[in-house]
Amino acid sequence: MDKYSRDIAKNLLQINAIKLSPQNPFTWASGMRSPIYCDNRLTLSFPDLRNLIAEAFVSQLESMDCEIDAIGGVATAGIPHGVLVAEKMNKPFFYVRSKPKAHGRKNLIEGLLQKGSKVVLIEDLISTGMSSLMAVEVVRQQGSDVQCVMSIFNYGFQKAIHAFETKKCTFASLCNYDLLLEEALAINYIQADHFEMLKKWKSDPEGWMTNN
Repeated sequence: MDKYSRDIAKNLLQINAIKLSPQNPFTWASGMRSPIYCDNRLTLSFPDLRNLIAEAFVSQLESMDCEIDAIGGVATAGIPHGVLVAEKMNKPFFYVRSKPKAHGRKNLIEGLLQKGSKVVLIEDLISTGMSSLMAVEVVRQQGSDVQCVMSIFNYGFQKAIHAFETKKCTFASLCNYDLLLEEALAINYIQADHFEMLKKWKSDPEGWMTNN
């Protein structure tokens, strides 16, 4: 985490891009019950915050000191943030579809990606890592090298960490679940008893509802 992380975490809570509700859990698309819901698309409606996020991405990339030829967005939520980062870094931009276009050339990659390019992929959120790693595989199959996948937020699931390790791909996030909980407690978004409940969820998200 860098100097931007706590500000971003606090802002995500304040604009309700991330909601914490341990007493009334949300139901994810997978059917899993969860005390947290994340919709980072909301950040795009707040100019100061979306600019802060773009600055934070650039700052992290510059600190990594890696060669970058292009910035890619992972469809769909990673696309606008990827454009903002590419603009700040004056780099070419492309994006990776979740499935091929149904007509024309049936592209999976939109935009010009030169073979052999070193790229960074931008996501809004990493949960299990599956959608990110599908995009990584698409880029690799095109003959380019993914230096890193970067997201605004990640849950810190061991499943995701293992998946990225298996695919030999680096990933980084501007803020994560543990930091978010610390900030939520600091600004009185949650109380101490809820803090402990929320910590337990990350260690066993599937069994959390059974045990609470």
